[in-house]
Amino acid sequence: MRKYLHLALGVAAVVFATAPFAIHWAPYEVTMGLVQKIFYFHVPSAILTLVWALVCGVASAIFLFRKSKYADYVAVASAEMVVLLGSMMLVSGPLWGRKAWGVWWTWDPRLTSSLMLWITFLAYLLLRRFGGPGSDKLGAGMALFGMANVPFIYVSVNYWRTLHPQTTVIPNLVPPMAGPLWFAMLGFLVFSLVLVTLRAQLEEQRDRVEALYLAADES
Repeated sequence: MRKYLHLALGVAAVVFATAPFAIHWAPYEVTMGLVQKIFYFHVPSAILTLVWALVCGVASAIFLFRKSKYADYVAVASAEMVVLLGSMMLVSGPLWGRKAWGVWWTWDPRLTSSLMLWITFLAYLLLRRFGGPGSDKLGAGMALFGMANVPFIYVSVNYWRTLHPQTTVIPNLVPPMAGPLWFAMLGFLVFSLVLVTLRAQLEEQRDRVEALYLAADES
């Protein structure tokens, strides 16, 4: 396992080192110019925020219904990734929106629901850290609630009038823009997979140490 993690980390490092050149060679968008290149960081972080929210929700459901401890470890690691990538999404989006829309933030459905998703998983982590006994099951319920928000975030721009571009933008990108985007997506995906795997392993080891402390106290 460690061998594959090192390989994946190497792939991510190569992608992140070369992605700026691919993004530099990508053509400028006609109306926004240079600032549009935030797109290549904002979109991967936004997509993977939703993906890891789904993973956290599914892992939490497995933990609730099948009592799988490892699923709970994956849920905690995925929630941390949601908060990390969600922070990137919420910072890069307004930077791009200020140029595109003339305002830093609009309370349209996608932006508002994305902020709610980030707050939900931040609350999940706070609950798991400070909630005490039973916080794992309560947190799993919160993760399921957060996961239920993901489809709404995705389709919201297609059903409500909003400044945010619709979901048809990415499939219709011209190749000079699509190539750098998916290349950057690869780097974000591989790196986040490595981080989640390592974080789940760390959570498992922490749980074992706590179990040993409890056993020592009882004896």
